Amino acid sequence: MTRSDAPRRVIVEADGGSRGNPGPAGYGAVVKDAETGAVLAESQDGLGIATNNVAEYTGLIAGLRAAAELGASTVDVRMDSKLVVEQMSGRWKIKHAALQPLALQARDLAARFERVRYEWIPRAQNAHADRLANEAMDTQAGKATNPAGAKARPAPAQNAPGATASATRWSGAQGRPTRMLLVRHGQTELSIDRRYSGRGDVALTEHGREQAAALAKRLAALPGLAAGGEAALIVSSPLTRARQTAQEIADAIGGRVETHQGLLETDFGAWEGLTFADAARQDPELHARWIRDTSVAAPGGESFDVVYDRVRGVRADLVAAHAGRTIVVVSHVTPIKSFLRLGLDAGPSLLFRMHLDLASLSIVEFYPDGNALVRLVNDVSHLS
Repeated sequence: MTRSDAPRRVIVEADGGSRGNPGPAGYGAVVKDAETGAVLAESQDGLGIATNNVAEYTGLIAGLRAAAELGASTVDVRMDSKLVVEQMSGRWKIKHAALQPLALQARDLAARFERVRYEWIPRAQNAHADRLANEAMDTQAGKATNPAGAKARPAPAQNAPGATASATRWSGAQGRPTRMLLVRHGQTELSIDRRYSGRGDVALTEHGREQAAALAKRLAALPGLAAGGEAALIVSSPLTRARQTAQEIADAIGGRVETHQGLLETDFGAWEGLTFADAARQDPELHARWIRDTSVAAPGGESFDVVYDRVRGVRADLVAAHAGRTIVVVSHVTPIKSFLRLGLDAGPSLLFRMHLDLASLSIVEFYPDGNALVRLVNDVSHLS
């Protein structure tokens, strides 16, 4: 089907699920001609370990992307996720930090159409997308059938009508990605009081060690950390709090730890050790500009733009040295946000609109052709 003869109005049905919530997750999406009901495109893929809501949003994103590639002008989205429908319709706030970048991505895609309408439907009416999501989870788990007993179907040829399109096909990504499991270190004495903690070399608290151990246990259950007989690789900031977190992970998964200077936290200069309120009182005009402008640096410190450029170099180093592998990257708030910004191809304002908890896990994949996919953001389910 060419763009000129594609239907102007389509229906997107999307679903996602997680066996464990969080647990092994997958999504499914189908695009249909609104006039005839004919299937125009399908997508399904496993997501590794994620929550139901992350999987639901990922299914929506895949469906909207496919509708855009088909040249549709109006889209009716039908999902059995009340949360996604209400949030995308603007009636519910998006409070969970892990969902905010996914919702932003979905809204950016929706802006390409003349109109997008969201409708909640009962699960029984979303059976097609539900089946695709379950097949994706089964395939990820190495099973041949889904819970309903339906055999997972091989994808048709790429140009065949109704061909199954993976997330990587729709994004145009080619090749095997370098997958980065982005880990923020555990609690320190400075983080308890929410003090600026940049280059100051503080250690984990006892609770911080417990957080790191819980995260390490979570990562030990994930596949793909070792490749071709090589030990799992953990790359860490050289600061003590990050290295201690990295070592907990290495002990749990049998890996080795390397350090990279580029993973250091922002240098907060004269604000190091101060609270947000202290810094605002000490340098009111500068601090007011600093919280709005990523090019502004703390006194004697560095700007977020400098950190972003530094992380771009780290990304290039890791992809070149460990192409196609899964790597654990242990760092700090600003470098991790910068990795996610690179993955989302987003502007600098993302740094001010994203929250990352202590001992949180985020996942981004960088492809050799320059594409990227963000799989997970700020997951702390292992701490509950």
